Amino acid sequence: MKSTPYFLSLLTAFIIIGCHSTQKKETLDDARYQPKKYVELKHPEWSKNATIYEVNVRQFTPEGTFKAFESHLPRLKAMGVDIIWLMPIHPIGVEKRKGTLGSYYSVKDYYGINPEFGTKDDFKNLVTKIHSMGMHIIVDWVANHSSWDNPLAKEHPDWYSKTPEGHFQPTPWYDWDDVIDFDYEQPGIRKYMTQALVYWVKDFDIDGYRCDTAGFVPTDFWDNAREEMDAVKPVFMLAEWESRDLHKKAFDMTYSWTLWDKMAAVTRDHKPLGGLIEYMAHDVSTFPRDGYRMVFTDNHDMNSWNGNMKANFGDGLEASMVLCGTINGMPLVYGGQEAGLDRSLKFFDKDLIDWSKMPYETLFKKLFDLKHQNHALWNGEQGGVMIRIFNDKPEQVISFSRSKDDNQVIPIINYSDKPVSVKLNSKYQKGTYKELFSNTDFTLKGDDVITLEPWKYLVLVK
Repeated sequence: MKSTPYFLSLLTAFIIIGCHSTQKKETLDDARYQPKKYVELKHPEWSKNATIYEVNVRQFTPEGTFKAFESHLPRLKAMGVDIIWLMPIHPIGVEKRKGTLGSYYSVKDYYGINPEFGTKDDFKNLVTKIHSMGMHIIVDWVANHSSWDNPLAKEHPDWYSKTPEGHFQPTPWYDWDDVIDFDYEQPGIRKYMTQALVYWVKDFDIDGYRCDTAGFVPTDFWDNAREEMDAVKPVFMLAEWESRDLHKKAFDMTYSWTLWDKMAAVTRDHKPLGGLIEYMAHDVSTFPRDGYRMVFTDNHDMNSWNGNMKANFGDGLEASMVLCGTINGMPLVYGGQEAGLDRSLKFFDKDLIDWSKMPYETLFKKLFDLKHQNHALWNGEQGGVMIRIFNDKPEQVISFSRSKDDNQVIPIINYSDKPVSVKLNSKYQKGTYKELFSNTDFTLKGDDVITLEPWKYLVLVK
């Protein structure tokens, strides 16, 4: 028979082991060590596989009105557009105006409609028409600054930032001399701007906003404004900014300026492909999983100040459009791109888009239809993570896979100006697919060799 001290030692050992086991469990259950989603806001249900289209109302039709724009809605719906984004709809300041018609972003009245475009009733009718076709509408909002002759400058001069000498000032360090900056340290401008945002949602049933220079305005302002708008109806918010912090509570989507830069570096500046690959690596590893990124080959800023899509992407334009249609993000079309817009539209004067040809309409339609139908391409955490398919021509070819449930999309893009025969390490993607553009069957066996002409691509779908 064992001695009592021996049993006591054994019992003590079991107790210690049990305590360690309990401590370990308690540690793992501790809320401090649990992963937390960065994005706390709830996206509108309809945005999960949405696409977006930017409308420059002034240049869209000879009339440049809401009523005239309505005639384009059926073809935009057919092309696969879900969100119509209107550049600012408000009256434009006259004092220090640029050009003959001025900048949309020099707002004279946040509660008014630019008479160039029509009336408030015309705008209401446009919103109703868009909704009746199953699309949604967001409006460009300029919260950072107003025109010099906005009545607020006289009624509430304390709401504006000042120079050291005490004068109104444009946004510091920029040449935006037709506008003056607000001071968001003042509660009055915060309340006024929030109530104005709510007004258009509540009284006109718009679905949200694209917010100009959103990062110049404090994030806590946007957080509260989003909450007050969501109390009326779930809104969709797009920030003209590229920053994680805006995704937490305020904005569904931010711009991916970086993707545009990395694509243009290859197509326009003849830089190596490595910068684009690095962007994709960072997107997967560092960007909030449920944050939406807007991806594009053009928008009004790029078109007006940084050259047109043809100048920036050249023969690589279609490949860049395909990449934007399949990479993580929501693809944007700037009005006129589908018509082959190959010049910079005037920003402060009338400059009509030529709609006589539609060279890219079919391309966008195929990509947008795929995004709607294939869960792998849905937005945020609803879609599939990009997984790199390594190949033996990494300086020329981008190849990756996105999967969600039983859906899979594999883009293979020769993102270079030279023909290529590329071997894919595709052993984890074996199977039969349908190629999106040719509608032919395509089988991956594991070590597949594919030949592609310069800037050509395949999009394999399952």
